[in-house]
Amino acid sequence: MNIGFRAQRRILPFVFLLPALAFFVVFQVYPLLKGFQMSFYHWELLPGRVSQFIGLENYIRAFTDPIFLRASKNTLIYALVTVPGQMILAMLAAVLLNALPKGRIIFRVLYYIPVITSWVIVSLLIRYLFQSPEGLINYFLVNALHVTKNPILWMNKASTAFIPILILGIWKGIGWSMVIYLAALAGVPKELQEAASIDGANAWQNFWRITFPLISSTIVFTLVMLLIGGFNVFISVYLITGGGPMQQTEVMLSYSYHQAFDYLDFGYGAALSYTMGIIIIFLSLLQIKLFRKPQEIYA
Repeated sequence: MNIGFRAQRRILPFVFLLPALAFFVVFQVYPLLKGFQMSFYHWELLPGRVSQFIGLENYIRAFTDPIFLRASKNTLIYALVTVPGQMILAMLAAVLLNALPKGRIIFRVLYYIPVITSWVIVSLLIRYLFQSPEGLINYFLVNALHVTKNPILWMNKASTAFIPILILGIWKGIGWSMVIYLAALAGVPKELQEAASIDGANAWQNFWRITFPLISSTIVFTLVMLLIGGFNVFISVYLITGGGPMQQTEVMLSYSYHQAFDYLDFGYGAALSYTMGIIIIFLSLLQIKLFRKPQEIYA
């Protein structure tokens, strides 16, 4: 009886884990493995057609594809602009909110609202604001601020079409980083800051020499997560520009999507996705290795 009870206790956790594990295997592991297999084939969708094994040809094609190279460049630009933009503005907001004696909850909610808004809705809204020559953005630039005499045709040039995407990327991610920074700032001992202030340190010195080293691990975490999110940009590009004009604003995911679902080249689309995944893993590990250091308080 005792042996049976022990066996039940050992088996019971696996019984509860089995549904979630099955869901994970079916909807996560299997698609990943199937996509990896597809990346080595010229994949056929029609019944009765045999998919041809082509080895690394799809991956070699990716590195010689000028549009994919342009999409990679655009993805890198998006990450280099939006990640520091989100981190700096989020840190500024977190420091200011942390210094407020009251009313923090209201401002937290206001800053976090963009995070929980739908990417689809805000992307279409941004497109509407920038697309029309008579839209709100051009109205302020031409009629209110008198920055330019003629309306800017934002979506007609690659140099201007990418600006709304960058603005949306920064605006939507500030609240997420801010909440994490607020949690990290709450763990900084007040005694150290007070001691530094007594020694004559100003607000900037107090932050740079006391607060920043103590929350450096949190900063590295947000850097890695935001970089992963930056390389996974898709919805805003797809809805605002569609990769145009002339595929000048394509990013890695949008180009992979177009190859797979518009041109039905699923093998090449899968290879592009895994190429992007390898790049993200490499950059994430590199960041962790370079920036994660033991916490030090600079004297």
